[in-house]
Amino acid sequence: MVGPAPPRSQRPAFNFDNTQRNAGLNAQGVNARTLSTGTTIVGCVYKDGIVLGADTRASAGSVVADKKCQKIHYLTPNIYACGAGTAADCDHVTRMVESSLALFRLENGKETRVRQAETLLKRHLNRYQGHVGAHIILGGVDVMGPHLCAISAHGYVKRHLYLTMGSGSLAAQAVLDSRYQDNCSEEEAKKLVHDAIAAVILNDLGSGGTIDLCVIKREDKKSPTKVDYFRPYHEICVERPYKRETPITFPKGTTGILTERMTQMFEISEPMVEG
Repeated sequence: MVGPAPPRSQRPAFNFDNTQRNAGLNAQGVNARTLSTGTTIVGCVYKDGIVLGADTRASAGSVVADKKCQKIHYLTPNIYACGAGTAADCDHVTRMVESSLALFRLENGKETRVRQAETLLKRHLNRYQGHVGAHIILGGVDVMGPHLCAISAHGYVKRHLYLTMGSGSLAAQAVLDSRYQDNCSEEEAKKLVHDAIAAVILNDLGSGGTIDLCVIKREDKKSPTKVDYFRPYHEICVERPYKRETPITFPKGTTGILTERMTQMFEISEPMVEG
């Protein structure tokens, strides 16, 4: 006889059957392991809205699985999300949130706020404690102005004027830290996000392909939200800036001589052998 189900607070948050399955496969000689993925996503706040950017490479370990992966996902007419991590998880999580927000708009007839989408995403991801591999940069414009936040796969939320996630985030962060300015224009923000992703494509093997951009803007609270989606924004990435057409030469005496030592040379001659 089956007893009553335990209360929701005592139920496990995630089913670990795959862990036992992988252990059994490894015991049989099958290499069952997870594959690390590479991605770069960037978000930036400017004076009238948000600029989101992403590369288009989807990797499976050392293999490029997709050269034109779409990583900027639609949630509502005024909110978009960039996804890094497992591509399938990012697709399904954003579609689930998109459906929930669409039902809210139909029932209430109101525009969705960015904090509402943020709450749905962080609660869902926190429930699985990172086993759903979706790392999200959420950007949008509502009646409260532009909003940008990063949501990790564990549900942690970080808000800042510019954000980046993925395997190439360090290179992108260096560009953003050195060049970001408050209240920058739209063209300046697009140039900054483009250059940050271009720097990553040149320095991170997990990121590549083309560069996609999404601009979400609104002139004032009463005007409708306008979205410009550029796919691709830049078809071919710029070449390395340190490539030189002419070799570098240094004149004699540029480097000072610290020590000098003379070595006597000997000439060794061997007798000829007649055959």
